[in-house]
Amino acid sequence: MKKLVFLFLWIPTMVLAQNDLSVMSYNVRLGSAEDGENSWDFRKEKVAELIGYYEPDFLGMQEVQKMQLDYLLENLSQYKFIGLPRENGEFAEYSCIFYNAEKFKVLEYKSFWLSETPNEMSKGWDAACHRIVTYGLFQDKKSKQKFWIANTHLDHMGMKAREESAKMLVEFSKELKTKKNIPFILTGDFNAEPNDKVISILKDTLVDSYTSSNKKPYGPKGTWNGFKFNDKIETRLDYIFYTKEKSLTVGSISIIDDFYDFKYPSDHLPVLVHFK
Repeated sequence: MKKLVFLFLWIPTMVLAQNDLSVMSYNVRLGSAEDGENSWDFRKEKVAELIGYYEPDFLGMQEVQKMQLDYLLENLSQYKFIGLPRENGEFAEYSCIFYNAEKFKVLEYKSFWLSETPNEMSKGWDAACHRIVTYGLFQDKKSKQKFWIANTHLDHMGMKAREESAKMLVEFSKELKTKKNIPFILTGDFNAEPNDKVISILKDTLVDSYTSSNKKPYGPKGTWNGFKFNDKIETRLDYIFYTKEKSLTVGSISIIDDFYDFKYPSDHLPVLVHFK
């Protein structure tokens, strides 16, 4: 009789087991910048070690240049990436997505520009730089669960460009959901603080994982440190948004302020979300 009771309790536990999905957003600071002791050659090992330690399933990165992309792929062998450079040139930046190729496969992917002509390399509105979106349809190799994952970096100068880009991203999320009604997750450096209009536009449709976490957010409130180790980090520019789903909740969110020799690996802190 005890065995029957044990089996009755054990089987539902297995059926109700949840899958976890970890997603990180990280602006790694462009490698061509003359940052003195914070230049890429001095910190690249620390960036790779941080990513390798936390091992997110998906990682949306910003300001990644080819030399940085090559180094990280070489030192993080479990990852592959999708994405195009936002413009031509040796130091063009990527807003790429790294994914754990041991656990997930990419079914389709594409990049487009945040502008009035999104299908061609172009600047939008009052933007100072070309801005791009990378997205993909991914599938868990074991569970067969599918996800839309997108990553971007909004302009740092053009206010209209940021707002119009936010509108484009909202419409884009709706189009993808119409195409395939599965979870949509958006990572990025939005160059906007939580009370800015840009974020309000995004939150009309998408959910900010920082404010919807089941657990209290861990770490500092801000994500931009400017390589100033002794200053309080209060400016939040980096976010992970998602479409509201019954099947998707935020278990926890961390803003990771790991450091070495009293220096940060980048001028932004990575954001890590554990979805359930």
